[in-house]
Amino acid sequence: MVLDTASLYFRAFFGVPEISAADGTPVNAVRGLLDFISRLVGQYRPTHLVCAWDNDWRPQWRVDLVPSYKGHRVEYVVKDEAHPYVEEVPDPLEVQVPIIEGVLAAFGICKLGKDGYEADDVIGSLAAQADMPVDVVTGDRDLFQVVDDKRGVRVLYVARGVGNHERVTDHVVVEKYAVLPSQYADFATMRGDASDGLPGVPGVGEKTASALLLKYGDLRGIIAAAEDPDSDMAPSPRKKIVAAEDYLKVAPQVVEVATDIKLGRYDAVLPSAPAHPQVLAQLAERLNLEGPVNRLVGVLAG
Repeated sequence: MVLDTASLYFRAFFGVPEISAADGTPVNAVRGLLDFISRLVGQYRPTHLVCAWDNDWRPQWRVDLVPSYKGHRVEYVVKDEAHPYVEEVPDPLEVQVPIIEGVLAAFGICKLGKDGYEADDVIGSLAAQADMPVDVVTGDRDLFQVVDDKRGVRVLYVARGVGNHERVTDHVVVEKYAVLPSQYADFATMRGDASDGLPGVPGVGEKTASALLLKYGDLRGIIAAAEDPDSDMAPSPRKKIVAAEDYLKVAPQVVEVATDIKLGRYDAVLPSAPAHPQVLAQLAERLNLEGPVNRLVGVLAG
């Protein structure tokens, strides 16, 4: 099981009522994430668990290709000219991220990131390189591109809540979007995604994008047909594709998750007991985390 960790702790922060430690430190995102993990591990009993991490939530190489990529989510920080742009994160959540890291370390749960890459890329590489079935837990539909029934890779899609998640397989992707998971990145490139600052092809929505992929196979085939005056592509989509060619030549590299990252050595075996029980107990007591910590300890022991 691979968790899109930021997707889950953002969901916990906005979905779990405000609650604080004795010193006033907010901990609702920490508590919510731990309870999410307890629910998922209890339901699916994975042998291995990875919390995928955004070492770089907005890699410069993606911004160089599509400057608007996640542009609406950034703020300029003058105090650090080396890395002047940071993600806008609510202050009560920002202070909880180091706590999450500390609690995961105390449990001995694997946290895995790669400098220069997003958590999505870590997830894509794990899904492609794993020698076992993989469940990817996320609220980001862009990760539908990693679904692969033959390799046992599916997405547990939590957009409607962790307790009401959807198991996304090849069939589900085809049923929802009329494209294969292997075509999903091209489909998303054409459709665009305002939440990621990806404009898409103006005038091309989901239905047109899926119809073009059904007919021409992939984005390369679509562009080739648009450029070929003798092809049977209709005038309207042809005009739109040609007009967006500059975007279409670079955007797929932004939308596609990496699958070939060298992740180095890591231990993803799910522990049956906390790796550092005393540290965990101290954190739980100091930060008002006893309930969710004890629930996860019980689930792991079970």
